[in-house]
Amino acid sequence: MTPDPSRLFRLRDEFDRHWLVWTLFAWGCVAVWFLVQRQGNIYWLTLGDTDDNMRLMQVRALLAGQGWYDLRQYRMDPALGGFDIHWSRIVDLPIAGLILLLKPFVGMATAEKWACGIAPLLPLSITMTGLSLTVRRLVSPFAWPVALVLLVAACTTTLPMYAPLRIDHHGWQLAALAMTVAGLADPRGARGGAVVGIASAFSLSIGLELLPFCAMAGAILALRWVWDAAERPRLMVYGLALGGGSAIGFAAFASYANQAMRCDALTPVWLSVLVAAGALLVALTLLNPASRWVRLALAVIAGGLIVAGFVHFFPQCLGRPEQVSDELYNTWLSNVREARPIYRHPADVAVPVAIVAGLGLLGALLAVWTARRSPKLVGWVAIALFTAFAAAMLLWQMRAAPGAQLLAVPGITALIWILVPLLVRRGPLWLRIGVAVLAFAIVVVLASGVKMPWANKSVARPGSDKVRQANIACTRTSQLRTLDAIPAATMFTQVDLGPRLIVVTHHNAVAGPYHRNGQAILDVHHAFTGTADGFRPIAARHQAAYLLLCPNMAETTVYRSHNPVGFYAQLAKGQVPDWLTPVALPDGSPYKLWKIRYEGQ
Repeated sequence: MTPDPSRLFRLRDEFDRHWLVWTLFAWGCVAVWFLVQRQGNIYWLTLGDTDDNMRLMQVRALLAGQGWYDLRQYRMDPALGGFDIHWSRIVDLPIAGLILLLKPFVGMATAEKWACGIAPLLPLSITMTGLSLTVRRLVSPFAWPVALVLLVAACTTTLPMYAPLRIDHHGWQLAALAMTVAGLADPRGARGGAVVGIASAFSLSIGLELLPFCAMAGAILALRWVWDAAERPRLMVYGLALGGGSAIGFAAFASYANQAMRCDALTPVWLSVLVAAGALLVALTLLNPASRWVRLALAVIAGGLIVAGFVHFFPQCLGRPEQVSDELYNTWLSNVREARPIYRHPADVAVPVAIVAGLGLLGALLAVWTARRSPKLVGWVAIALFTAFAAAMLLWQMRAAPGAQLLAVPGITALIWILVPLLVRRGPLWLRIGVAVLAFAIVVVLASGVKMPWANKSVARPGSDKVRQANIACTRTSQLRTLDAIPAATMFTQVDLGPRLIVVTHHNAVAGPYHRNGQAILDVHHAFTGTADGFRPIAARHQAAYLLLCPNMAETTVYRSHNPVGFYAQLAKGQVPDWLTPVALPDGSPYKLWKIRYEGQ
């Protein structure tokens, strides 16, 4: 049966004119699917990541009346004044707003759970809108459904950042990245520059995780101006938006702690750099020399001034931005998996990420060639540079994977959009649809690694299953709540268990995995890897009343490897000193708990 051309035209017109409505409808479908799939986790408030747990504690503190600029967590190491958290309040706002909205209808506890379930889905709508805009501008007005399907089906490290209960900042920063790409692809220079500048300022006001991506976006805009003086409005508005937006972000959201000269957040250090960079870019566009070589020379001089100024005024930031000691780096920070390059990860993790990034770059390069005589050429060159940069970032740290996969979507969309018609220039409709579906399937299978030769190449370490079971059991809400039978106290426990402990129970913890509080992390490490006699002075300094252990949790393997005869290793073998009094726990509890008796008690 021959399709009715008028119906096809109406469908094309509907997808073109009302693309935003349909994009938001697709987002709604994904959101509903996510909420139904994760409703059990929402009910039990299963915040799997330590940062998600700490984010909720920040929101609770805000709603309880803690100051807007006071982001100190006072239930973490209370004896020494609490823990300094280097984040901002931006990501707290939607969570707090949802709690206040839902609380009158379902009560505080349920409102909190559903706020944590819904909040991560909000930036997904912005991400999907940004990707739809990008492919509409560069590929085709009708290509945006392809991009959305790729985001949901192929971006195996990106989509989980928007899953219910993933309430930390990553989803919002990825949303800003998606809008940055849309701004780079915008044919209207001033509007595109404004979008890139505002998105970068917003992302950096949340945190510096995507600072390299923001810097690359700025460099691409500068190169566009060097190549074509007509790009002057884009670069000028970008400079104004970046500098002004960063200043607003600092004034509105920088905590008291972030008003010091630190290197790990939007502090006066990076505010100075961003405002100076924005001002220099505006100055370049005001000069706007006719010669391309002069523009290049001025851009190089401006970049050199920024680098030289940074080296001169902020030499303390030339090393690790976390400014941690060598001991803390070797003991803890270097063991963070996402900080390792992609080639140091198992094949079943690394290969799918590399394939998506590679296909995205291949598609972007093919689109550059296809658009070489089209007005879209400059936009595609910008996307290709950005995609190549994101792929290269994987060689530095795997934490770039969500951004790299996100940036690969326009390129893969172009790859499918260009190649499928070439393969089926002629033939019945069912053949063309079949080839398109097959192209989708190949990309998705390659991206997910399902039933592929590399899928099971991770070599399980001895005892890894026991570690995985302990990680799950010891963070389970129902198990942690049993500890509330004990009067509230400070518990000396593993670093990674600390944030979850203070979220679920009324107890305080000594440490959590946050680099500004490196001494507390080292104290826990020294206490567990040192001698039994050395434990009590450390615990006393933090006024810990109990010692709580989760045997076989991943962190404990570090203690045993660093000192096989240390205090933790002795406890694991049942060698318990007489100043630790066992505390009875329910049958089946994954914990071991002792009351600490200090000298003179």
